[in-house]
Amino acid sequence: MTFDYDLFVIGAGSGGVRASRIASGLGARVAVAEEFRVGGTCVIRGCVPKKLLVYASHFSEDFETAKGFGWTVGDTSFDWNTLIARKDAEIDRLNGLYIQTLKGAGVEIIDGRAVVTGPNEVRVGDKTYTAKTILVAVGGWPQMPDVPGIEHAITSNEALHLEKFPKRIVIVGGGYIAVEFAGIFHGMGAEVTQLYRSEQILRGFDDDLRSRLADEMRKKGVDLRTNTNVTNIEKTDDGVRLTLTDGSTLDADAVMYATGRVPNTKGLGLDTAGVELDASGAVKVDAYGKTNVDSIYAVGDVTDRVQLTPVAIKEGHAFALTLYGNTPTSPEHDAIPSAVFSQPPIGTVGMSEAEARETFGEIDIYESDFRPMKHTLGGASERAYTKLIVDKESDKVVGAHMIGMDAAEIIQGVGIAVKAGLTKAQFDATVAVHPSSAEEFVLMRTPRAD
Repeated sequence: MTFDYDLFVIGAGSGGVRASRIASGLGARVAVAEEFRVGGTCVIRGCVPKKLLVYASHFSEDFETAKGFGWTVGDTSFDWNTLIARKDAEIDRLNGLYIQTLKGAGVEIIDGRAVVTGPNEVRVGDKTYTAKTILVAVGGWPQMPDVPGIEHAITSNEALHLEKFPKRIVIVGGGYIAVEFAGIFHGMGAEVTQLYRSEQILRGFDDDLRSRLADEMRKKGVDLRTNTNVTNIEKTDDGVRLTLTDGSTLDADAVMYATGRVPNTKGLGLDTAGVELDASGAVKVDAYGKTNVDSIYAVGDVTDRVQLTPVAIKEGHAFALTLYGNTPTSPEHDAIPSAVFSQPPIGTVGMSEAEARETFGEIDIYESDFRPMKHTLGGASERAYTKLIVDKESDKVVGAHMIGMDAAEIIQGVGIAVKAGLTKAQFDATVAVHPSSAEEFVLMRTPRAD
């Protein structure tokens, strides 16, 4: 049978772009359909613009820190619209580069929403295309709860494009997106209240990191309330009024929900082709990204395995090598380094303490709690914390965690060591880089007494 393409990719985000480019470079005839902008969640409305806003929000603290180092800082002010315009210009530039990269690799870009109409067939607008293989890489989408008045709330998507800076904002949620935006708006001068329905923020992270971040956020001035949720949202003349689970009310200029993301498969037509989804709408795949339909694969957040951009890229690359490079490749999902760009930031790789105890039983915990050198003159009370989790029997470091300045940068190198299965003895044998916060990972000698 003759097809229009060897590969038709639905979604030009991180996973789809990587799969398209590599597959085309290996000789496949490739088309990719995108209904919004090339670059996907990360580049257009996720990690890239969010990180730019994180940088912007830090300056309020940096100005104060500078005084301790002899600098005289004059009057300062912040203009939200200037920042958003600059951010948008950078996103436009990156969008253009992604388009250029795909076209340079020989990939055809089709603008519009693609719908699967069969195992080898996709419709975009009023045109139908056939392909030997279809790759679904449509990512995820913010999930909003069923709360009266939820139509008056925004998500992280809209938060990046607000026409007016909210002087009072409520953020609902306890995950990494919620804590990052709490830090962003607080650093820019907003009065921030964060509400989370459970006992502690950052579920799934190591408990020591969770509690320390909550403490630091409160010290900085974020009104973080746990065991608290919203039961009603009412539009007011100057913003919104929230009714909380304890019966009290809270007024704000805006309320942002960051209560999770779900696979973006609604209306995609996968049921037409017989593709199996789980209860959340995620595409079920095997180790190589193949669905129960031999001609249809999926990578990235739409599979809801690990919702991280670098993971989607790895999966997309592995898919292309498997199908078009004669190199069957199954992406690994263990010991994945990740960062939370909270304030202070978090870097983590491997198991949490709770996971390690459940897996190995006997473990050793090494930890260091210290005040970073910058803060000794800068005056901030913010502390840093590093933690190693070691399997007692093998001496392997199975988890490494940090909260504090530069944690995201530091954990990348430590992640290599944990992924390689290095032992605590090998960490100890490594010469420290001094003076640095990173050196703590090779200087911790005495296990914590439990």
